[in-house]
Amino acid sequence: MVFKDCVGGLKELRPLAHLLLPLCFHWIAEEMTVSVLVDVVTSALCPGQTTCSEAIYISGLQQTVVGIFKMVVLPLLGQLADEYGRKPLLLITVSTSIFPFAVLAWNQSRGSVYVYYVLRTISFIISQGSIFCIAVAYAADIIEEGNRAAAFSWITGFFSASHVLGNLLARFLPEKYIFVVSIAFLIFSPVYMHFLLAETVERVPKRDRDSTFLTNIINVAHKRYESMRDAAAVVFESPTLRGISFVSFFYELGMSGISSVLLFYLKAVFGFNKNQYSEILSMVGIGAIFSQILVLPLLNPLVGEGGILSLALLASIAYGLLYGLAWASWVPYLSASFGAIYILMKPATYAIISKGSSSMNQKQLCSASFLNLRLKLEFALRYTGLLQGKTQGFVAGVQSIASFLSPLAMSPLTSWFLSSTAPFDCKGFSIIVASVSMMIALCFACLLKPDEELSHDPEDEIEAPLLRES
Repeated sequence: MVFKDCVGGLKELRPLAHLLLPLCFHWIAEEMTVSVLVDVVTSALCPGQTTCSEAIYISGLQQTVVGIFKMVVLPLLGQLADEYGRKPLLLITVSTSIFPFAVLAWNQSRGSVYVYYVLRTISFIISQGSIFCIAVAYAADIIEEGNRAAAFSWITGFFSASHVLGNLLARFLPEKYIFVVSIAFLIFSPVYMHFLLAETVERVPKRDRDSTFLTNIINVAHKRYESMRDAAAVVFESPTLRGISFVSFFYELGMSGISSVLLFYLKAVFGFNKNQYSEILSMVGIGAIFSQILVLPLLNPLVGEGGILSLALLASIAYGLLYGLAWASWVPYLSASFGAIYILMKPATYAIISKGSSSMNQKQLCSASFLNLRLKLEFALRYTGLLQGKTQGFVAGVQSIASFLSPLAMSPLTSWFLSSTAPFDCKGFSIIVASVSMMIALCFACLLKPDEELSHDPEDEIEAPLLRES
């Protein structure tokens, strides 16, 4: 049974091969730098020290700035991907990581680290979250709705596999070669996409070629505002999309807060270095591969995306509490094991958003009574995935609000409880506080209700208003 599901999943992935291969190289390149960055930044900003408040604050500031701009950029990129194609947006987003790592490959002084943070902040604003949103919208263009949850789990499974490979490279490669190899992979990714990735969206025809530059700027700004307003209206009109937005906000509020300080916390409390980071991240990645590729396709028909969502949230709560209460150096390894379960949050969320988008698309189509049958069929064939990029981008924008807010509390709270002036002895208190936010997300997930099912036959839905009119 498991083998049959795996083979079915591989068949679904065949059209996505030219998308997943370059993305895997991109993810490997980014992940292999994670475990070494803490040592590089700490050595440059706080030489000879294991605790570096400056690094924690700069990391929190970076995440705050990224969160502020992502609130606008993520929905905008989702809309542009719907209107102008997935491929050009993917090329832009995957290319932005090359420049910050090139700086560290060239020099790792204090000044270079500051330049890295500036360039990396710009890169995160454009690419963090948007790559997944556009990739998921690309998959929704060519995968049938009933198979999307499995396809999304395979995409996130490849993401986890890339993280494992990246951490293995970081574990065994000498530190001086890590950034060089990373840059080579980062360059390969957009080059491969440019030549081999097929577009799935028909480009919007260009109009108003004779308009002035100022008129074009005003028209573009007005169009973007209208599109964002429409996306927000769609999300809040749908109980599913509205509910998953609240779940995503509180989950991201907690999880992004933990991830922003976790490695610095482990270094300060247990003296972890590149090798321990790689081991923990590899363990999470290996478990995540198994759960996303094998477990999720088996669980989804039994408990649905909502059940998987709740299970993932329970695991994320346990993950945060164990890290926050860690009393020995082996406890972080136990906590990391829950990563194999909480990682299912992503594919479950993508699937719920995708289904909610398709439902709203059908409702809009059925309400368009002014179209005749032929035009409705043409509209359905051409715009089945019209809202995918907009809704994925809008929910990602909601998550970016949470990622903007969480460092405002997590950075000073973590630095305070790691210092000698802490009010009581609980160095992981900030991580425990972040876990409370994920408990709130679980409460919203339990209240989540799917949109009402529409007819299983799209043609029946299209013909119904016409039959009533005749």
